[in-house]
Amino acid sequence: MVLQFFKYQGTGNDFVILDNRQESFPKNNTKLIAKLCDRRFGIGGDGLILLENDNMSDFKMVYFNADGAESSMCGNGGRCMVAFSKYLGIIKHETTFMAIDGLHKATIKGDIVTLKMGDVKEVKKKAMYSFLDTGSPHHVQLVNNLNKFDVQKEGAKLRYGLYGKSGSNINFVEQLDDNSFEVRTYERGVEDETLSCGTGVTAVAIAMHNNGKTTSDLIKINTLGGNLEINFEKKDDSYINIFLKGPAKQVYKGEIVC
Repeated sequence: MVLQFFKYQGTGNDFVILDNRQESFPKNNTKLIAKLCDRRFGIGGDGLILLENDNMSDFKMVYFNADGAESSMCGNGGRCMVAFSKYLGIIKHETTFMAIDGLHKATIKGDIVTLKMGDVKEVKKKAMYSFLDTGSPHHVQLVNNLNKFDVQKEGAKLRYGLYGKSGSNINFVEQLDDNSFEVRTYERGVEDETLSCGTGVTAVAIAMHNNGKTTSDLIKINTLGGNLEINFEKKDDSYINIFLKGPAKQVYKGEIVC
């Protein structure tokens, strides 16, 4: 089998993307998906995404982790899918698309994609961390000297030890100024640190606001792969009209023999 693929990245969070509108890709073949995401024996990526037809919106996004398992919402992946749908001529400057957590609206200008995320109804605050769901589950924890922090070791410890088999993404955060934060994320499914995580930085922005670390509704986040912005509205105990903004770019396209 020969597959045509596209490689996209959003602040270093990279994805293998396939046009599956003909529904020819074997979605149940977890070994194939894992192989395509393998950086030595395949194309390489933090995940694989299929673009499919949808009768309610412009397209459907189906996201798989690098281990081959279908996963929850991916913010940077969603932004890359908007860029890909524009490349295919499906959309022009704005879109509504379906993902595993429901419909998402987005706009694209140049290589900057602004994606509307789902509302957050609850932030669970603990003594040392916060936990919330921004389309995917996220643990958010402030640390000192983030640049020297062992994200792989400490992230894996929390991902398995605190959250069990189902796991959670783990975000370590250091505040830079009133509305700016630096973030490093250990992602479940990848089972390693990634250069950026869209649902993760969204979770960080909301958790920092909820914990009184900032009063701003426009949060700037620095990741290892680049900079992102999150803005939102707080309504009672919920956060609504949440938008994730940043670059999404095609890196290359090609064919692979499977």
